[in-house]
Amino acid sequence: MRLLHFLIMTAALLLGVASAQAQLPSRDGSLNVTARLAAESDTPAPGGKVTLAVLMSPKPGWHGYWENPGDAGVGMTLKWSLPEGVKAGPLRYPVPETLMISGLMNYVYEGDYAPLVDLSIPAGIKAGTRLPIKVHGEWLSCTREICVPERGDMALDLIAGSGNVTAERRAAFDGYRARLPRPLGAEGHYAVKDGILRLAVPFPADAKVDAAYFFPLTDGALTYSAAQKASRNGDRLIIETKAAGTPEGPISGILKTGEHQGLLLSAQPGQVPSAGTPLDGEGVRAGLASGGIGSILLALGGAVLGGLLLNVMPCVFPILSLKALKLAKAGGDERVVRRDSLAYAAGAVATCLALGGALVALRAGGSAAGWAFQLQDPRIILLLLLLVTAIALNLAGLFELRNIGAGSELAAQGGAAGSFWTGALAAFVATPCTGPFMGAALGAALVLPVAAALAIFAGLGIGLALPFLLIAFLPPLRSRLPKPGAWMETLRRVLSVPMFATALALLWLLGRQTGTAGMTAGMGMTLAAGLLLWWLGARQRRGVRRSPVFAAAVLIVLAIGVVALPRHQSSAAAPVPQASNAFDEARLNKLRAEGRPVFLYFTADWCITCKANEAAAIHRQEVADAFRKAGVQVMVGDWTNGDAGIGRFLERHGRSGVPLYLWYAPGKDPQVLPQILTPSLLVNLAR
Repeated sequence: MRLLHFLIMTAALLLGVASAQAQLPSRDGSLNVTARLAAESDTPAPGGKVTLAVLMSPKPGWHGYWENPGDAGVGMTLKWSLPEGVKAGPLRYPVPETLMISGLMNYVYEGDYAPLVDLSIPAGIKAGTRLPIKVHGEWLSCTREICVPERGDMALDLIAGSGNVTAERRAAFDGYRARLPRPLGAEGHYAVKDGILRLAVPFPADAKVDAAYFFPLTDGALTYSAAQKASRNGDRLIIETKAAGTPEGPISGILKTGEHQGLLLSAQPGQVPSAGTPLDGEGVRAGLASGGIGSILLALGGAVLGGLLLNVMPCVFPILSLKALKLAKAGGDERVVRRDSLAYAAGAVATCLALGGALVALRAGGSAAGWAFQLQDPRIILLLLLLVTAIALNLAGLFELRNIGAGSELAAQGGAAGSFWTGALAAFVATPCTGPFMGAALGAALVLPVAAALAIFAGLGIGLALPFLLIAFLPPLRSRLPKPGAWMETLRRVLSVPMFATALALLWLLGRQTGTAGMTAGMGMTLAAGLLLWWLGARQRRGVRRSPVFAAAVLIVLAIGVVALPRHQSSAAAPVPQASNAFDEARLNKLRAEGRPVFLYFTADWCITCKANEAAAIHRQEVADAFRKAGVQVMVGDWTNGDAGIGRFLERHGRSGVPLYLWYAPGKDPQVLPQILTPSLLVNLAR
């Protein structure tokens, strides 16, 4: 009972750290980013113009957004109530800053900022006429963790008069204007080749530039979170970054040239010279552009927590539990216990690094692969099916290995070698899906430098091995484990149940990927493997040592499985839930243009978090009724077999894997929903 209590408490602790997203108002009810209106002159002249400033003041740790917010966020909207004949011009924003949060690039202001707008005063108005100016503003206020939609009413009274500007007001507004981008006065050119957008901006060779960065106003021209490399080639500044597609027509934006300094420009398709001398401090990497080491540490923390939560998966928890009991059997030999725990951790980290390194290499070669890419190959699914079946049969007592809790020949080795391969096995079977914390962390890893990305993948392995390390290096915790005894055999039989369930899930996934023929082949291979292991167990009980015949038979079964396994079934044959549309970006854009609300989610048959959300929230009757009543269009992207289009779409939203849930309200930017859904959350969206 003490062991059962320990296992339950461990599972509760791991599940208790699941993430929750919230939107919280300020505790005292005040705005987190305050706004007020100021005029350069209180007495604008009839027939002239007066400049107004919308003075925005974020609290420490908060920020507001530029007119193009980047990967996330919302720009400010203003609704004016003006006297007859008075007209408001467009809002002019100061040069923004970059802020990377969990792989998403945000264009923000973290300090006070002042967008400007010009009011035109009608010529026929009489001097002394009162001009009440009112405006309702809505904006998004965010920290690095939460966002709050805020709004406010601003007003001031002007009197038609001389247009006089005081020295104090002029100095203040000159300061505001100094942060506005300057019109370049010359046209730039851009070209897209092999997925790289190259922009040439006329810029004198002797002109100073401190930090070149291009903020696009044209949406969809470039990948916001990608690195930007800046160089000089004579009288041209060359910006190179990853394109988001193949833009047509002009691209407009701001070229940042220094702190709060930039150029407003437009670029046409044309010839772009080769890159020249790199600018000092340029080649901005998205993961370091503004978040710096803080963004990397945040992503690393998410990876460690995500790896920690993988331990409650049904195919990992039995391995963790039995390895913990193996530590208990080691008794007081601290050297052996710590050696085995470090070897286990090394195996988990090495596997995560190998998978992460392969993923980074694939993406560097132009592939749209994402996390758990290996599970898009049916041969890997078949290998996992046979492996998990062998573990389940071992736990059920059909055959024995030299150590408890390994599950494969390599993991069955004694000492540090066995612990290493057990950790590698646990990591390999535990990474089919991104769960809480993992999605954003792995998305960030794919836009960071290689060293930082690999550190995040290593963090995933550390999180996976963390419970084992705690048990090994905290003797009081290990001492609370019950002493080994006959009850361990009963526990082994119990722990075989989730492994058999995992094997069934893998068999179903194999059928989804390859059809009935593939599922039949997988069942045949599993049956053959089971018979071989039964034969091995019978020989063990008679005291007969293993022979080369067994190893040869295993190899023959694997070879037959690889050859006989059919290819992927057509993606068109994959079933789509009723009342849902298969993901199509053109269709999505059409629905948005029609003003239809859209719920878009990306899933995969091998993603446990996805399937849990679909069963617990998405496919609930109350959600279907609410969506039908509100006219919500449901769109689903199935990533089970891999899809380059879906991979690129996920990347643009800072994700390297599934799940991803997006809500498109009419006329608004998409809202990224939490990775753990509830029916009430979806119902409330539709209201």
